[in-house]
Amino acid sequence: MTARYPVIVALCAALFCGAPSSAAFSEERGALREQAAAALRRAAAFYRTQVASHGGYVYYYSVDLQQQWGEGPATKDQIWVQPPGTPTVGMAYLKAYEATGDRFYLDAASEAAEALVYGQLVSGGWTNAIDFDPRGSKVAQYRNGRGRGRNFSTLDDGISQSAIRLLVNVDRALDFKHEAIHESARVALDALLAAQFPNGGFPQGWDGPLPKPKIVKANYPDYDWRTEGRIKEYWNYYTLNDGVAGQVAETLIEAHRVYGGRRYAEALTKLGDFLVLSQMPDPQPGWAQQYNDEMQPIWARRFEPPAVSGWESQDALDTLLAIYRETGDRKFLEPVPRALAWLRRSLLPDGRLARYFELKTNRPLYMVRNGGEYTLTHDDSRLPDHYGWKMPARLDAIAAEYERLKRGGRPPESPAAATELEPRVRRILGELDGEGRWISTFQGQPLPGDQKFRAGDRFIGSDVFSENVETLSAYLRATR
Repeated sequence: MTARYPVIVALCAALFCGAPSSAAFSEERGALREQAAAALRRAAAFYRTQVASHGGYVYYYSVDLQQQWGEGPATKDQIWVQPPGTPTVGMAYLKAYEATGDRFYLDAASEAAEALVYGQLVSGGWTNAIDFDPRGSKVAQYRNGRGRGRNFSTLDDGISQSAIRLLVNVDRALDFKHEAIHESARVALDALLAAQFPNGGFPQGWDGPLPKPKIVKANYPDYDWRTEGRIKEYWNYYTLNDGVAGQVAETLIEAHRVYGGRRYAEALTKLGDFLVLSQMPDPQPGWAQQYNDEMQPIWARRFEPPAVSGWESQDALDTLLAIYRETGDRKFLEPVPRALAWLRRSLLPDGRLARYFELKTNRPLYMVRNGGEYTLTHDDSRLPDHYGWKMPARLDAIAAEYERLKRGGRPPESPAAATELEPRVRRILGELDGEGRWISTFQGQPLPGDQKFRAGDRFIGSDVFSENVETLSAYLRATR
């Protein structure tokens, strides 16, 4: 038989002799699961007991924990709300709690939520940092009466949205029994709904009631937008900059799932209505970063001109698809094909999208900087390095999701499989040191907060911690 059927013999050997048995495979996975659980606990214990300040977190820490940074240097009494600060770390703890049932992680998430409660503003939301020193440089006008100064709740960079999401999810995990967290979540959601304009849009932030302008469709300005129409307090107007629409939609969806009722679902539908209204007409059926009362694109910061934006247009499309998944209302699918066609026509030679496309001409629009002055240009050879002038295109993924939804399907909601996660888990375990730290080395890559590390600097990052904790938690869930 060996001579006549060598292939069959080899196959039998591979199947029954050379390949690991299912029992051996199960034992190996069980061992890796135990290592992942132990590493998760060790890393979380280090971050909770050695890194946290007042229950909260900043972006980065020196390896000896003597220095820390958010958007610049931070004191021991300052924590950051803006991701990847306190809400990001808190949500990672919650993922660990959901995967293990270990109350240690829920307590850590609750401490992060309590830190946010302390720094909630009178206006109901949050600014980018919280200062527990009443005389500190980051103090704002807190609801608890221990602050002073600014009272501006912001949706920029997901600040108030991420805080609300952590509070809402911790509130649910605690069975709504933590009075301060529950009250803070409801106050914040009430403030968010109060900030929504009649047409469904949101400002960049608020410190009190805002005007209620008339409802009109997006249109091009009939004045010279290069020199006219600048608005000093642009943050009080309709804003999509930096993913405001998607982050607000996610917050409203989670609030509705946790608390029920009609208010959050209605606000989500109104946000979808705003995205339909704010889609620019031909020849550029995309979206701008911000609009005035007449629904015309306007200037924001000196390097953010009136334009149609590749980045915000993709976020608007993602948000419309998310709202359709929640509501089933096909009007939220109607803007998608025209916007996708325009974005495909607008791709740069390298396959990316410009952040800005000039109104009507659709030429990529950039800035050059001379000292503190910015000048508009179509030349991309001397771009300032502090801003994302070109962004990755995600058009194929958006189009695939649109086609699936149009056919009546729903996106698959399958968590990552254990075999898919195992290479990442092994890498994460290998990078964790004996003290429970993941230490990063700066190699010139852009970092949140635009932190000015030097090449070779070593630091501990809340973004890396949170991502690794969520990966280990996903693996524990997948191998349960």
